[in-house]
Amino acid sequence: MTFGVFIHRSDSIYEDSPAERYQFPSQYLARVEACIGDWIIYYEPRKARESRGYFAIAKIQHVIPDPGTSGMYIAIVEPGSYLDFVNPVPFREVGGLIERGLLNEHGKISGRAQSAVRPISPADFNRITELGFAENTPLLPRIDARSALPGMQEGQAVFQYEQERSRVEYLTSRIVRDRIFRSVVLSAYDARCAVTSLKLINGRGRAEVDAAHIRPVEANGPDIVSNGLALSGTAHWMFDRGLISIAEDHEILISRHVNDTAGVRTLINKTGRILAPVRTVDQPHPHFLRWHRENCFKA
Repeated sequence: MTFGVFIHRSDSIYEDSPAERYQFPSQYLARVEACIGDWIIYYEPRKARESRGYFAIAKIQHVIPDPGTSGMYIAIVEPGSYLDFVNPVPFREVGGLIERGLLNEHGKISGRAQSAVRPISPADFNRITELGFAENTPLLPRIDARSALPGMQEGQAVFQYEQERSRVEYLTSRIVRDRIFRSVVLSAYDARCAVTSLKLINGRGRAEVDAAHIRPVEANGPDIVSNGLALSGTAHWMFDRGLISIAEDHEILISRHVNDTAGVRTLINKTGRILAPVRTVDQPHPHFLRWHRENCFKA
């Protein structure tokens, strides 16, 4: 087993859904199979529009031949493992490349940088995940020497291989993942309720809005920003109970089971549609919206 980097573009020609599956040609089969049971980092190249650099981690569960396309395969992502970085990590920093394994013996970028799937060293994996999950926001948990897992105490310079595995396993904690999910969703929505358009900040500077999963975690909904909505308490309650939902064009739908339709309409912003994130890749994915309409919405 080994860590890996998988290149994914939001405008990809492949049938990818990074939180669920990754489609790839047969030439990368051996490299992907080496990652089965282990963690990979998603990277969006600089040429892509609105490139996010290194933007998420996931765990590869298994690989299957693509039933619809000859010569193609699908890497299945372990449910519940995908997690967006709080801070997308650029390809370069002031000191040079982030992924230093891409440098050849002459200190130049090697041809490996063009590979859609490539192995990554533990040191590079550590460096990228450290930056991606840097705890520089009050929305994330503060880890100190008393609560840290082995290998996670403050002051440790670089995580070792097995210690990094402990750190990544720590990120599978539901409490931690909920905090990270809240951070990335609220950032995408500017801490503003998608339904009401209100942006309320309490006296401690905390946004009075929730990060709601469109497809719930209990129904294998992933912790990806496109499966999230920033919702005020009342809107969140109605959404979870199927009293409101969202059409593919982002129109806010009201259930016929609502006993005060006029009152609910006063809560909805004037456009009648959700206030979606600016970046297309952060907007609710039609796949998840359809799931909510078909499984939760009381039409």
